[in-house]
Amino acid sequence: MTLLAWHVWMMIGIGFIIIEIFDPAFFFISLGIGAIVAGLLSMLPLIDSSIPLQILFFAIFSFISFLFMRKLGKKILSNPGAETNVAALKGKTGFVTKEIVVDGKGYVKIGGEEWVAIEQNQQAIQLGEKVTIIGIDGNKLIVVKE
Repeated sequence: MTLLAWHVWMMIGIGFIIIEIFDPAFFFISLGIGAIVAGLLSMLPLIDSSIPLQILFFAIFSFISFLFMRKLGKKILSNPGAETNVAALKGKTGFVTKEIVVDGKGYVKIGGEEWVAIEQNQQAIQLGEKVTIIGIDGNKLIVVKE
């Protein structure tokens, strides 16, 4: 069995795509796409016998796909995603489970968790009142009465 040019290009393309799995920099995927396109084009009779033309197609399509992947990568990586952990509590509402005293702390229940809380304006909030989380200070929630 002899290896044809398109077989080699496809193996190179698949190899680059596998490398991209372990190095997600959006670089090797471009080379993989370029090699696969060069492999598909090398099946054409006119291009099959011309190695320099295949390399030219590989370079052109790798460059074009690199430009698109770079743009896609920037878009994906610039999106920080949703807030997690304590930062995700901002804007949520909860109920006071232990009175928040003037210039002091109390406890607020949000979902199934209880948190230490202070009132933004250093005012008292009674047991059972509804509050909104407006910020976080260390391990304390900063709340305001609704």
